[in-house]
Amino acid sequence: MKRLNFASTVLGVVLTTLQVQAQQIDNINNPIITDKYTADPAAIVHDNTVYLYTGHDEAPNDFNFYKIDEWLVYSSTDMITWKSHPVPLKPADFKWAKGDAWASEVIERNGKFYWYVTVSHGSIHGKSIGVAVSDSPTGPFKDALGKALITNDMTKHTDISWDDIDPTVYVDHDGQAYLYWGNTVCHYAKLKDNMIELDGPIHTVDLPNFTEAPYIHKKGDWYYLSYAYQFPEKIAYAMSKSITGPWEYKGILNEVAGNSNTNHQSIIEFKGKDYFIYHNGSIPTHGGSFRRSVCVDRLYYNPDGTLKRVIMTSEGIQD
Repeated sequence: MKRLNFASTVLGVVLTTLQVQAQQIDNINNPIITDKYTADPAAIVHDNTVYLYTGHDEAPNDFNFYKIDEWLVYSSTDMITWKSHPVPLKPADFKWAKGDAWASEVIERNGKFYWYVTVSHGSIHGKSIGVAVSDSPTGPFKDALGKALITNDMTKHTDISWDDIDPTVYVDHDGQAYLYWGNTVCHYAKLKDNMIELDGPIHTVDLPNFTEAPYIHKKGDWYYLSYAYQFPEKIAYAMSKSITGPWEYKGILNEVAGNSNTNHQSIIEFKGKDYFIYHNGSIPTHGGSFRRSVCVDRLYYNPDGTLKRVIMTSEGIQD
């Protein structure tokens, strides 16, 4: 009888442990996309739905560089369950481009959705920025301009061929739209109302250890310019009362993202909560710097408007 009681006790402990482990597995929501490698997230909120735009990392397991031939789009109404939509855009949709679906961002204006993308130009050496447009957040998108909006020969602050990447767009309270972008140098310029032409000269922003991935968002009276800092990349941020600065550097927001050399952020408010969307290399099969995965964690503000350090978690968003 003692042996039976002991066996029952051991079995009960094992079952309880398995139940706890199963519950822990159920509570792991990062990465949010696990059937594909996804990178360089950009998100918008439209009609009570979050639309997430990513690059699709497709590098073979033994290939140690980026292979990104298309962009993807997902949607969610709860930040936990994500629906995949058909591929909305590829570099091949820009006849003047020759490839590489690098970081991008979508913004809605006047009922249309404008997608600013990084691609390699077909005839002008280096990376460039194009614009696609659609009547739907899930596409299909088509080239809105028929040529590049930004080319490598338009910026002369550095000799590298990849300084015109990572576009982000913000429409200010007065209706003026601004395009920010860059690698090693942060550039910005006004956009015309049609969203596909520059409206004035290109300016630069002096930021400590700026690498790439500028992103503009606003909360209350404060504008926030976050960006990839150093390499491997952390995310740092600066604050201003104006979208054109002056910007006051505030520090690190997010540490190096797991086993990924790059870090790329999108910040949104959805249903009264703030979210920090990023990528790391956490899918255990062959995840890494060239096979990345998009994750989401909460973002919090201090009473003075500064940002609390983002804590990257495996659990992700729970409610």
